[in-house]
Formats: sequence, C-alpha cells, structure tokens
Amino acid sequence: MVYTIVVHLYAKEGAEIEKQIRTKLAEASRVYASYKETISWLGMQDHNDPRAWCIIERYEHESSTKEHTRDPYFKTFFPFVSLLARPMEMHRFYELDTSKPTKVEYYINIHDPRHH
Repeated sequence: MVYTIVVHLYAKEGAEIEKQIRTKLAEASRVYASYKETISWLGMQDHNDPRAWCIIERYEHESSTKEHTRDPYFKTFFPFVSLLARPMEMHRFYELDTSKPTKVEYYINIHDPRHH
C-alpha cells in the first residue's frame, strides 16, 4: 500500500527566501527520488501565494521512509526550517487501492439538502 506524506510550509517574506526554498526543494527532489522505495518526491509552490509551499512524498511502504531519515542529507533540512514563518504541517496517508474495479452501490442526490 502506498504511503504518502504531505507537508505544508509557509515561508517568511522575501524573494531571497523564496529562491532558497525553491532551490532546496528541487535539490531534495533529485536526492530523494533516487531512493529505491521512493515512488515520487515533489516540491510545489502555491500558484497564488508565493510563501505557501507543499511537499508530496510517496513511498512503497511506510517503512520506506527509514532510508529517507537515515540519510545524512536529511539533516540538511534542519537549518532550512529557519526560513519558515510557521511550523510545518505534516499529514500522513495510505493511498486508496485503485487496482481493482469498484462500483458505488448507492446514489447521492446532490439536490437533497441533507447532503450539503
């Protein structure tokens, strides 16, 4: 089952900080995407708010993150936290299995006020 981590970051103000974050996330993506059990590691910037960032990490298994945190490169993120205006928000998920066909057994009437 695919294990996913979503991290929301909100940076301090400034073009130099934005550049540093963009550079760090691009570098981290190249490093982490090369790991054996990493499916993808993506850094993204909000299209409206240049201070808002998101990291999506997808791994084959929850245990796959051990390689990620054991790597000395992981420690290079600690100084990076000083560029943030707020603490990071981290969310962990197991992705839904979409390998088999499914059928919804019920119908939701979108016009029924009970479903709003």
